[in-house]
Amino acid sequence: MARGSFPILFITATRIGDAVLSSGLIKRLADEIPNARFTIVAGPAAAPLFADLPNLDRLIVFEKAKNGSHWFDLWRQVRRRKWGLVVDLRGSGLSRFLSTRRRAVFRKATGEPVHKVMEAARTLRIEDEPAAPYIFTSLETEALAAELTQGYGPILAIAPAANWIGKTWPAERFSQVALRLLGPGGPMRGGRLMILGGPEDSKVAAQLKDVVMRKQLIDLTGGTDLLVAHAALKRARLYIGNDSGTTHLAAAAGVPTLALFGPSDERLYAPWGEHARVVRGPRSFEQVKNADPALSQQVCHMMDLSVETVAKAAEALLAETEPARRETKHG
Repeated sequence: MARGSFPILFITATRIGDAVLSSGLIKRLADEIPNARFTIVAGPAAAPLFADLPNLDRLIVFEKAKNGSHWFDLWRQVRRRKWGLVVDLRGSGLSRFLSTRRRAVFRKATGEPVHKVMEAARTLRIEDEPAAPYIFTSLETEALAAELTQGYGPILAIAPAANWIGKTWPAERFSQVALRLLGPGGPMRGGRLMILGGPEDSKVAAQLKDVVMRKQLIDLTGGTDLLVAHAALKRARLYIGNDSGTTHLAAAAGVPTLALFGPSDERLYAPWGEHARVVRGPRSFEQVKNADPALSQQVCHMMDLSVETVAKAAEALLAETEPARRETKHG
């Protein structure tokens, strides 16, 4: 650690989406504390998001142990350093047993539901100016993404999977929307299709590959690095996906983002950003929850969201974010 640096221990989430939504706090701290050095603690799925963070001293993959020893194991790894700040978004008592000048520990608020970005902002007491999600990417990562996305025509990015069947819109409906947007007469006609997802999503993603010719397909399913996927999303014209970590990555990348919601509460989990939108079927979150109180049934709660509804929302978002219109609005 460099002399005169300000060491920050930042304990973030296990899930990708939650980690993205709170990632803006790191950017805010890096901007406001020029000599900050970071040790990031994250779950196995989310940890790769922080690999390109400037001034990163250490990235600790925090895995839950069956015997409950994971917090003790983490304490042993970080106890010897004198910290300038410990930010604990998991709300544990770990910071009380560490030497630190300041602690910022998440505490769940009571009352009306609050968006996860605002929850994170409360931890640092910056609710008046919440930190928008931000993921750092290196020049090497950006170069890899540029290589993967080279070609001509606007890119429609789609992530058709989710971590639970209940919030997974049928793949064939994604295909129909993609055909409408990319086909003759569509607002993105002649464009390309980017498909995103993990190794476990390959079967779902395969159902979209016939929408365009091979030269128009950018297949980022399988082993694509999370940071490379995020950088590739910066080059997309529009993103459509379920409530998932990829959707939050897309919104953080600044691409116009259309999130499809059903058994998810948009008050907490809507993608965050000026050009991020949520669309759902005729039922509210409360109505879906009444049908499945524990949100655990292995049935799809997205069937009442029609292709027409999603296509019209996508077309409206494309029109709203058309480059010439955006320049006029901000000029």
